[in-house]
This record gives sequence, C-alpha cells and structure tokens, in this order.
Amino acid sequence: MATASQPGRLPAPDDHPQADVLIYDGQCRMCRAQVGRIAKFDGQARVAFLSLHDPRVHERYPDLEHEAMMQQMVLVDGQGRRHWGAAAVRYLSRRLPALWLLAPVMHVPGSLPVWQAMYRFVARHRYLLGRTATCDDGACRIP
Repeated sequence: MATASQPGRLPAPDDHPQADVLIYDGQCRMCRAQVGRIAKFDGQARVAFLSLHDPRVHERYPDLEHEAMMQQMVLVDGQGRRHWGAAAVRYLSRRLPALWLLAPVMHVPGSLPVWQAMYRFVARHRYLLGRTATCDDGACRIP
C-alpha cells in the first residue's frame, strides 16, 4: 500500500486522522497542482486531502452533495464545520504558517463576498485554466 511519504501522493485522512480534510476536484489538473502546493506548505500534517471523486468522501461525509463539491472545494475542519471555496482558503491562511501572509488580505472586513466571487469565476473555468500544451491524458476535457 502507498504511504503519504511517497512523492506525488497527498496525505489522506487515514494517514492523519486528526487533520482537517480538504476535498477537491481530483480530475482537475489545476486543482491537483494547487492542493499539491498546499500540501507542501503543511509541514505539520494539519491538512489531509480527498478527491471529491473518491468513494471515501460519500462514506465520511454523506451530507455533501457531489454537484456542490464540483462547484467549489470544501474543507472540513476538526469540529466538522464546512468551509467552502474562498472561505476554505481564508481558513487555511490562518491554519498554515506558510500562508499567513495572505491572512490580512483575506480577512479584510466585508471582503469575503469579493473573494467568493473571484473563487467561483476561477472554479467555473478551472478546466480551461488547467490546460497545458499536451492533453493526451484527457485531463483537459471540459465536463
């Protein structure tokens, strides 16, 4: 069985049961790259990762709807609270020291609706934004 220390593998909730869980679109090239960066920023195993397409998501979080997760990532914190889209980024900006530089900007009073609108725009276009020169693996198809 693969371990979290293998290159390219993100830590899963089974690897770090006490960690917050970030659920993302594992079929999106851009999303995979961004969560890979988040994993590199997390030196303390504070965040575990699951692709929304992984059957464990439905087993662990039956209340989360697939279509809602296709619209934006969701972070489930240690208390079971759900942080969607830009609110998840905002949460991570406080949780991961490497992202603390973002925290003052992300927490300007009244700014969350602006961040959510920008997040939704990027999320809607993520398959186009994640394209590269070669798309032989089918990852560039827009669902």
